[in-house]
Amino acid sequence: MQILGVYGRKVASGEWRDYAMDFLKDRAMFSIYARVSERPLFVVEKNPRLRNRQGQYMVTNQQGRILKRGHDLAQVLRVLDPDLMVVG
Repeated sequence: MQILGVYGRKVASGEWRDYAMDFLKDRAMFSIYARVSERPLFVVEKNPRLRNRQGQYMVTNQQGRILKRGHDLAQVLRVLDPDLMVVG
């Protein structure tokens, strides 16, 4: 729901247009697109195997560069919507 909340705000502002969800054997990915049928602008990934290390949540950009990684999804999503206030 947190990812869809950020996604909905960005769609409403006209920045993003489409998404895809992939559920692989070892991880789940939410890809965000500006237009249909191009490389994703961002990918939000959950990899439970990394939960005891760097954190199971990660956001990467179009080039595959890791923008933010951590244990708390709300904090990781702030890289996509910096104006979003995290309430604990």
